[in-house]
Amino acid sequence: MSKWVLDEIDYAESGRGPTIVLVPGSCSTGAAWRPVMSIWNQQFHCVTTSLLGYGQTVETRSQVDRSILHETDMLESVIRRTGKPVHLVGHSFGGLVALAVALRNRVQLSSLVVIEPPAVGLLPERGELKHYEAFRRMTSAYFAAYQSGDVAAIEGMIDFYGGVGTFAAWPDRVRAYAVDTTSVNILDWASAYGFELSAASLAAIQVPALVLWGEASDPAMQRIGALLVESINHGTSAMVDGAAHFMIATHATEVACFIAEHVRRVESRHRCHDLLV
Repeated sequence: MSKWVLDEIDYAESGRGPTIVLVPGSCSTGAAWRPVMSIWNQQFHCVTTSLLGYGQTVETRSQVDRSILHETDMLESVIRRTGKPVHLVGHSFGGLVALAVALRNRVQLSSLVVIEPPAVGLLPERGELKHYEAFRRMTSAYFAAYQSGDVAAIEGMIDFYGGVGTFAAWPDRVRAYAVDTTSVNILDWASAYGFELSAASLAAIQVPALVLWGEASDPAMQRIGALLVESINHGTSAMVDGAAHFMIATHATEVACFIAEHVRRVESRHRCHDLLV
């Protein structure tokens, strides 16, 4: 396991109540969760972090070793620092890392919420080759554009997720950060493609899990969500009306409500169990 010191990982906390660890996706930091957290108004103990290479979280992967285990080591350190079982919530690539943490089962989770994780490894295993090729075509074009010197190559990836025009509509500072962290995002995709997933492995997840996807998201992304729900024993799902991939910003209220309902339902079960034992 990687040895982490506290100043190598983004870590911020606020609020009181059940602890929720919020993991953002690529090209962003823990600040991406502010719209969702504002809806909760301090009703949960929220811990935010950033993935490897974003914010103040140091990068430990290399071109030789791009394993997602680097991400899980970091995130497990964040969870251990809270000192209690947590509700782990991840968006996009952060959702995939959250899945990897749940599968390793080395830290205490009360529940799991994943919002459109790019669990591309599950698609060929389930014979979903058309959807798998949709991801491969997108990333091949994206990588080729970047390697040819297109500084805004990441626009194609962003628009695949959010729909044509998504990147152009972002504020200047958000677009600039995505461009500046393109090389990190390419490492993220290498980690995602190298992460082997199967329905059998997902069935080993023993905590209540909620899978969210958007009504307007790419069909390949929606199919991943459906396969995750089918594979996780304690999995439930919800579709966010009118939303696409970047729903934690565009549909923060709806996302916040789905997560809060899930957390409160799990906490209620725990309280009932404690009364019965």
